[in-house]
Amino acid sequence: MTTETHWRTLRVATYNIHRCRGLDGRTNPARIADVIRSIEPDIIALQEVIGASPASPGHAEELGALLGMGWVMAPARHLRSALFGNVVLSRFPILHHAQYDLSWKTCEPRCCQRVDIAIGEDTLHLYNVHLGTAFLERRHQAGRLSAIVHDRRVGQPKVVLGDFNEWMRGLATQMLSERLESIDLRAHLSRRRTYPGVFPVLHLDHIYYDGKVEVSKLELPRTRLSLMASDHLPLVAELKIQFS
Repeated sequence: MTTETHWRTLRVATYNIHRCRGLDGRTNPARIADVIRSIEPDIIALQEVIGASPASPGHAEELGALLGMGWVMAPARHLRSALFGNVVLSRFPILHHAQYDLSWKTCEPRCCQRVDIAIGEDTLHLYNVHLGTAFLERRHQAGRLSAIVHDRRVGQPKVVLGDFNEWMRGLATQMLSERLESIDLRAHLSRRRTYPGVFPVLHLDHIYYDGKVEVSKLELPRTRLSLMASDHLPLVAELKIQFS
């Protein structure tokens, strides 16, 4: 018996929104929503998102409402009285959500967020990541993340994206690249650096995948709006993904 395969084209993005605080010092979720709306993603992974608190529903809910997208949050810790962590926004139905602890010793708590998304009758497994800033911390997290993504109980295709906090090809990048395919920004972009926004000197945001995936286009929108809205720029990939 043969299994019929087919391809779908999706726009996926990763964006560290820096608590919705722009380089002008203003906290403005509507401005972040405008950036996201302008890049027209089907699915976007956000990092450094403020969630609900006793006093407010939080930025995650506000962004979902402004964009008309479904969302799910994986809080890694509390920021004052509010939840704080990763969020995935999707135009497609969210089937399942899981959270994995990536925290290491006394460093700031971190997590990996897995969201299973219904693309018609197919399922895409998307992993939203925000790794730590310390070298040994990232080494631990890369090994843990690699094991999580390669859980054979979760089928392909898989897309792993987020803020990896590694500006050079270090141990975390090496470990992930050994088991995952990495989108090579050099093959698609003349400017590859995503942080800080106005004068980016570091390339911290990455996209990996596991399965049959073709990269049609990669974008790093450098508009007046995106340069001011956060200390990161969004990284957008148009992917052709094979499902079976």
